Amino acid sequence: MKRRDFLAAGAAMAGTTLWLPGAARAQGAKSVRAGASNRYDNLLILVELKGGNDGLNTVVPFADPLYYSYRQTIGVPRAQAVQLDERTALHPALAPLMPMWGAHELAIVQGVSYAQPNLSHFRSIEIWDTASRADQYLREGWLTRAFASAPVPGGFAADALVLGSAEMGPLANGARAIALVNPAQFARASRLVTPVSLKERNPALAHILDTENDIVHAADQLRPRPGAYTLKTAFPQGAFGASIKTAMQALASADTPQGAPVPERGVAAIRLTLNGFDTHQNQPQRHADLLRQFAAGMVAMRSALVELGRWDRTLIVTYAEFGRRVRENQSRGTDHGTASAHFVAGRRVAGGLYGQAPQLARLDGNGNLPVGVDFRQIYATALGPWWGLDAQAVLQQRFEPLPLLRA
Repeated sequence: MKRRDFLAAGAAMAGTTLWLPGAARAQGAKSVRAGASNRYDNLLILVELKGGNDGLNTVVPFADPLYYSYRQTIGVPRAQAVQLDERTALHPALAPLMPMWGAHELAIVQGVSYAQPNLSHFRSIEIWDTASRADQYLREGWLTRAFASAPVPGGFAADALVLGSAEMGPLANGARAIALVNPAQFARASRLVTPVSLKERNPALAHILDTENDIVHAADQLRPRPGAYTLKTAFPQGAFGASIKTAMQALASADTPQGAPVPERGVAAIRLTLNGFDTHQNQPQRHADLLRQFAAGMVAMRSALVELGRWDRTLIVTYAEFGRRVRENQSRGTDHGTASAHFVAGRRVAGGLYGQAPQLARLDGNGNLPVGVDFRQIYATALGPWWGLDAQAVLQQRFEPLPLLRA
């Protein structure tokens, strides 16, 4: 196969799939004992709020007068906020999450960041993706290291699905992860290159050709099949809603025709991205629209997972590179900040408020919130209590898990 032919075939596939493999490790994973699949019966879904979500207008400390002093034009009016307790409320666009909150299936962790936070988008998200210290540079994503320490069984279609972003983030440099738009298109597009790749074994392209064969194998497991479960859930419009629909369809395709989960198929993790949270200007309407998309997506995701019988085996966690500055800027927006609030959802989640409420009277010299919870404590919760892995080995340091899961 000539290089230009491969690139042409790749261009035909670019709209539907991107594959960043850990080919050697993926092959080794096939020999993992069958019992290792049990931990990955628990699905982890990460939702990236890309750009740095404003935690203060997401989870509103309405009882603190300093909040309205710092945010005279963009603060969420107390009368509109959806009250959680005597001091804390949600942005009104998040009202659809209240049934989940009332069922104690939604936890909110406040004050999440890390020591010596970096306010660069690129460096800070690298820290979150690799679970490194601020002064440490790691190559592999934290999920890549997790799957290297305890491989996902080879019978799974892949370690993970990535939707809404071409960046692998926590799955970078080694995970057997697939980014796709539509499983059916993914399967058809991958077959475009199958005949050539199986006939020609140019040594210079051997690794790429092996990867193609992995794509076809994964696509065959994820594509909609006759008799596969058809979701009744209505998904929201827009890119984020489409990503959620695609992810849920892929999970449905990993079930039997009767809809019963098959542990040896599917994926262990899904990463979704909702873009646009870098709200330096005209934040109120933009942020409301983003939170409305997020809430609608979460509601649809829960509905689909309940349909599939997987809600009690799914943990949904949000993350972002940082929060926003406490004081609004002159453009009715907020600049890069530090600590923020994040959501954790699932039937086995012990709902409620966790972490440290915003300490508006204790800002640092740059006007940023102090750190109350290290983000790696959330990762440690997913790695340890959720998956039963050695979180300290993966994170290269001990972090105390948060009590977010029911016993």
